[in-house]
Amino acid sequence: MSGDAHAASTPQALAAAIKTQARSIGFDSVGITDAQPDPVLEKRLRAFLTDNHHGTMAWMQTRIAERANPRTLWPQVRSIIMLGMNYGPDADPLKALAEKDKAVISVYAQNRDYHDVVKKRLKDLARWMVATHGGTLKVFVDTAPVMEKPLAARAGLGWQGKHTNLVARDYGSWLFLGAIFTTLDLAVDSPEPDHCGQCTACLDICPTKAFPAPYKLDARRCISYLTIEHKGMIPEPYRAAMGNRIYGCDDCLAVCPWNKFARQARETKLKARDDLKAPDLGTFLTFDDARFRTHFSGSPIKRIGRNRFVRNVLIAVGNSGNENYCGAVHALTTDPDRVVAQTAQWALAQLKKA
Repeated sequence: MSGDAHAASTPQALAAAIKTQARSIGFDSVGITDAQPDPVLEKRLRAFLTDNHHGTMAWMQTRIAERANPRTLWPQVRSIIMLGMNYGPDADPLKALAEKDKAVISVYAQNRDYHDVVKKRLKDLARWMVATHGGTLKVFVDTAPVMEKPLAARAGLGWQGKHTNLVARDYGSWLFLGAIFTTLDLAVDSPEPDHCGQCTACLDICPTKAFPAPYKLDARRCISYLTIEHKGMIPEPYRAAMGNRIYGCDDCLAVCPWNKFARQARETKLKARDDLKAPDLGTFLTFDDARFRTHFSGSPIKRIGRNRFVRNVLIAVGNSGNENYCGAVHALTTDPDRVVAQTAQWALAQLKKA
C-alpha cells in the first residue's frame, strides 16, 4: 500500500496518532520499534535449526536472513508497528483436562481464525495511515518471515517468557500479534524487560518436557506442534501425555502467574464458540471430510484437514479409558487414510486394556 507525502509531522506525533487509531479500531496493545537487524536473534534462530528443534517445519529453514533482519525482507522499511489483540478466555483452560471424555481445543482455535480477524483490522489501520499520513507499508499476520514475538518485545508489548511465548503485563499470555512495516519515521518505544524472575511454572507443567532449558523449545516434543504441524503418525511416547488435547496445548500459557492481570477478549469473533468449549470426544469420531469442513468453517482447525484432526481425536479417545467408544473406533480401523486407520488400531488396543 502506498500514498502521497502528507504534511510533515514529528515522529512522536505520528506515533501517538497511529496508536490512538489502532486502539479505536480494536487493537488492545500497540508499540513501535525500528527495523534494525538483531544479530543475537539470528544466532538463536540458527541454533534452533541446527538442533533440529523445528521438526518437520522445513519452512523455518528458508529465508533466515529475512527473519533476522526486516530490511532484508523489505529494504524500504523504517519503522515497525507491532499490534496485539487480546483473546483471553472466560474460563480456566486447564480445567477440562480432567474430563477424559471431553475434547480440549486450544483457546486460540475456539472461534474464528485469528489470521482473518487480525488482518482485517491491520488493513483498516493501514488504509487510515496511508490516507492520513502517507508513506508506504506492508501488513503481516504470521504469513511471512517476520519474527513477531521478538519484535513485539522490542516494541514494548511484552517479553518472551521461558516458554518462548510473549507475556504481557496487562494481558498475560493471550495476545494475537500483527505487524505493519512502514516507510514512515516513527518514535520508537522501549523494550519490555523480562519479568519471569525465578518462576519455572511454564517449564514444569509441560506434559512432554518440550523445554530443554529456559527460553528454549524443542518443537518435536510440543503437543501444539504434534497435533497441528506434524503429519503422519504421532510418536507413541507422546500419545499418553497428550491426554484429551486434540488441537494445540495451552498448559504453559495458562499456568503463567501473569495471567492474574489477563482479561477476557472483547472481540466477539475471538470469544469461544459454545460447541468448542470442551465438546464430547465422540462428536468427532464419525466426521467425514465434508462434515469436518462444514463444522470448522472459518476456524483455524480447518487447515489441518479431517485426517489429521481425526488422528488427534483417536489418541484422546484411546487415552479416555471409555470402552463405549470401541464401536466407532473399530469402524475407523479400515479408514482409507493409513494414519487414521493405524491410530484407530492403537486406540482400540488401549481401550481394550482399560
